[in-house]
Order: sequence, then structure tokens, then C-alpha cells
Amino acid sequence: MADEARIGKYLWTIRPFKTRTEAADACSGGKVKLNGASCKPSRAVKAGDMLEVRKGVVLFKYRVKDFPPSRVGAALVPQYAEDLTEESERAKMHAPVETFFVRRERGTGRPTKKDRRTLDALWEEFENNNNQ
Repeated sequence: MADEARIGKYLWTIRPFKTRTEAADACSGGKVKLNGASCKPSRAVKAGDMLEVRKGVVLFKYRVKDFPPSRVGAALVPQYAEDLTEESERAKMHAPVETFFVRRERGTGRPTKKDRRTLDALWEEFENNNNQ
């Protein structure tokens, strides 16, 4: 097996990303750090390197162990990467998402300016009550 690999391909093989394109875009977008520094998708990864991958609000951390020849099943990932993600970060994946939806009767059309101001006032009051 190889002693180094491109970070974009490595992230795809250990399964944080479904496609190599997604992995490369995350690297280019600054969502992946190699040993604490942002990197391009072509950057070489070596055994022992630390990876930080931000997906949404969660920051995943991995230590590189070895390099798979190609994408591996989820059960085999621990052979190639040690997952160091904290439980508090994993809990963020299951945090409830607050949404606000106002039901309008069918056929009433778009809200008028007055309706919009009323909705904005309700939303502001809702946010103020939740932040206290």
C-alpha cells in the first residue's frame, strides 16, 4: 500500500464524503484542515497526520493510520483512520432545528405589507422569548 495519498481522495475513501468532488470542494472551500492548516485537495496526507473536517455545524477529527487502495466499506474505515470526534460535536448532528411556519388560508394570496409587518413582529417576539 502507498505511504501517502491526496487528501481529496483519502477523504472519499474513508467515507466522510460521498463523492471525490464533494471532498475536493470541501478542501477548496476551507472546510478541511490538515495538521491545523487549510489545504488544497491535491495535498499529500501521510500516516499520523491529523485531519479536521467541518460538515455543517459538526467538526469531525481523524488521525490517518493507513491508506486504502480504494473506497472501503464503513466497517473497514477504522483500519485506515482513527475517529477522534468528540461526543459533544456528534450531538450537534441530532440537535433539533427550529422552524417557523405561518399557515395561510388557501386562496388568500400573498401577504400584504401590513401582514408582513405583523409576521415580522411575531417572529421578533418569538426570537426574543427564546433568547432569554
